[in-house]
Amino acid sequence: MIKKILFIFLLSVSFIGFSQEKAINTLSAAPNPFTNTTKITFSATVDASIIFTVRNVLGKTVFKKTYKIKKGKNSIPFYKNDLATGMYIYSVQNKKKVISKRFVIK
Repeated sequence: MIKKILFIFLLSVSFIGFSQEKAINTLSAAPNPFTNTTKITFSATVDASIIFTVRNVLGKTVFKKTYKIKKGKNSIPFYKNDLATGMYIYSVQNKKKVISKRFVIK
């Protein structure tokens, strides 16, 4: 009996977790790899504030900025500035979720 109750509880929690609407979708950088500048694009389901972060492969934060985004398609330009060539991890974070991907500076 207890196993059945735990199973139903676990199934309910899993269903609720997977059915929540994502606030940020389809994160991408183009062009990738890039030389001087790239555009980070994503879709948002609500107006919100996000934190855009770029880290090197060692995990050190090399860029961090807060942006106000609108519902729908959004884009953030990113300029290489004085960053060295190599692979970096960029992320977009709202209050509930962080989405990360990679880009390469050549």
